[in-house]
Amino acid sequence: MSRSPLLIIAISFAAFNVLAQQQAIPARDYVGTEKCLSCHEEQKSYLTTSHFLTSRVATRASIAGNFENGQNIVKTPDPELHYRMEAKSDRFYQTAILGSPPNAVYISKPFDFVVGSGRKGQTYLYWNGDSLYELPISYWTELGTWVSSPGYDDRVVNFERPIVPRCLECHASFFESLSDSSSGNRYNKSNHVLGISCERCHGPGSAHSALHLEKVPKPADEMIVNPAKLSRERQLGLCALCHGGLGVSMSPAFSYTVGKDLRNYLELKVPSPTEAVDVHGNQVALLQRSRCFQSSSMTCSTCHNPHVTQRDVAEFSERCLACHKVESCGLFAKRKHEIMHKCVDCHLPKQKSNVIVSTHEGAKIQPQVRNHWIKVYPELNP
Repeated sequence: MSRSPLLIIAISFAAFNVLAQQQAIPARDYVGTEKCLSCHEEQKSYLTTSHFLTSRVATRASIAGNFENGQNIVKTPDPELHYRMEAKSDRFYQTAILGSPPNAVYISKPFDFVVGSGRKGQTYLYWNGDSLYELPISYWTELGTWVSSPGYDDRVVNFERPIVPRCLECHASFFESLSDSSSGNRYNKSNHVLGISCERCHGPGSAHSALHLEKVPKPADEMIVNPAKLSRERQLGLCALCHGGLGVSMSPAFSYTVGKDLRNYLELKVPSPTEAVDVHGNQVALLQRSRCFQSSSMTCSTCHNPHVTQRDVAEFSERCLACHKVESCGLFAKRKHEIMHKCVDCHLPKQKSNVIVSTHEGAKIQPQVRNHWIKVYPELNP
């Protein structure tokens, strides 16, 4: 008995959804970062990277903000409303204070998770039962002070901004969702992995680990993924999971694993050639606009080594000079070799993001993020 094409498509789609649901639940295949580093000690530098530190349990060491008197108050445009950061014997709290004593209203919520390495800033999450919410006060590293969190109106008391799975997918390795939809914010409190772990980019490690524990001869298939050996498209897909924009989930968060086709898991908006793209969140789309990208086989790892912290613009500029001669720069005639190590600051400048906006003492503040559209910016060198 033959089946109609539509029925075959429906069955295939249903099977795909079942598979995605199964993949979304962490299996015994995952061994953890500590196990990975027990053999790969040379990669311990990864523990200091922004990827690994992008989410942590809230502790005195992980929270960047100051809890000392005079440094722990956030004023708002409403003179009747302010926030106080408090360190108590059991944990840390954000307290909203509305009105003046003795008639003031106090609302306190705990710091449970830190999101952000602290290089630019941090925001904080708290549990309310099995639901996760963002706290209304964040920390801004450049200013060295507490600020109102992105997405919050600093004129009203509000602790109810939900943290949905897609948010966590870019700032953690796994959270088991208890919600029926992608807009829910309920999670299994005992089943999560913070930070971006080794296995997030290399795949589940139990089979790979077992091969080496048994001390068998090195097999042809190491049962682990080396992203550098993937096709260009799949390498970019791995990075685009978090650096390709918010996207619309086609399957549960955390169901994508390295080496798979990201398009089957996440629908990312492809901006038109003339559409403005913010410097935060869609670095992949900006890179793809670059002539350097279009005329070569470069990927994100051409310039980035995810196992180490990279902040030296001169080191990044060396990547540019692997293909370009400094003498070919239009500024060389005037500035000679002075420009040798400044390629990145000229051709990938830091610019303000319009999608992450906080407020501090009534002023709007925005982080500066390096633009990944490699090109000439005439306004930088008029």
